[in-house]
Amino acid sequence: MSKVLMKGNEAMALAAIKAGCEAFYGYPITPQNELPEYLSKHMALNGRVFVQAESEVAAINMVYGAAGAGARVLTSSSSPGIALKQEGISYMAGSELPAVIINVMRGGPGLGGIQPSQSDYKQITRGGGNGDYYLYALAPETLQEAVDLIKEAFDIADYFRNPVMIAVDGLIGQMMEPVDLDNKIPAWDLKPKIWAADGNRENRERNIINSLYLDPADLEKHNFHLKAKYDEMRKNHQRYELVNMENAEIAIVAYGSVSRIARSAIEILAEKGIKCGIVRPITLFPYPINAFREIPASVKNLLVVEMSTGQMLEDVKIANECRLPIDFFGRVGGIIPEASEIVEKVLEIIGGEKHE
Repeated sequence: MSKVLMKGNEAMALAAIKAGCEAFYGYPITPQNELPEYLSKHMALNGRVFVQAESEVAAINMVYGAAGAGARVLTSSSSPGIALKQEGISYMAGSELPAVIINVMRGGPGLGGIQPSQSDYKQITRGGGNGDYYLYALAPETLQEAVDLIKEAFDIADYFRNPVMIAVDGLIGQMMEPVDLDNKIPAWDLKPKIWAADGNRENRERNIINSLYLDPADLEKHNFHLKAKYDEMRKNHQRYELVNMENAEIAIVAYGSVSRIARSAIEILAEKGIKCGIVRPITLFPYPINAFREIPASVKNLLVVEMSTGQMLEDVKIANECRLPIDFFGRVGGIIPEASEIVEKVLEIIGGEKHE
């Protein structure tokens, strides 16, 4: 295994190339600019397409066109830019077009700031645009995991014929870590893209890429077809990690960068004689409800920690099914929660320090 030290945005860009990404369309926005900057050179060196579009709206419609032709396509942006792409993303979901979308989140609402945030959670997990649709959404904790999930995301997108969102924040985009870019990833059973509008008319009817259904009965049938796909994701494709849960008395629910900080917090708590675990969602959609069914009886409280005002909290309440009391701690505006703050909140919940 050979590792190389890379900046987050550049490592994610190279991961996409390694996954066979054939085209990138995007527009600059902080804090993800190093990603398209890297691709502007290396896509050409690998004989692939890079286009800096005139806007985010133009970029996502270019993604639509290339995906419709059967290409493996990537776009990336940060929160306000992803918001501008929502109409095109909805069209892609409605037309069943696969693509990978990397969102390096920053603070909001509006233009907000350029510092790390997790305040796009609802946008990511509720579709974001109009209509009944969802994105398969992955939230890596480390740069290595981001690289591995991006490589796999192209297969997931092709398998489900659906856009896949990689949800990271500016911290992961800007940090440097050693990564192995040749890690093996799970193999998906992919079929030829016989649906693509690629000019190949041999032995098949003409393909039409479309999300417009003027007959209500046709649109209802299409929506139920899409729903069956999302139900399959929910049933069989939840991903999560349970950390230090054996005999834990409280569990922190956190994803992405915040779950890294939670790992430091539970080490500090262990020194104080407090057994604390972590429930770490890896898929934000489908949300890992199954993880909460595996929480041991020793856990008496849940603490949700986010870089938002509590956007994931609603999903935790649904998954918890009123079994355990839930508390929340969040920092916003680009302020990253510290391990000591999480420790202080845990001590407040359980009623002080313990010593073994």
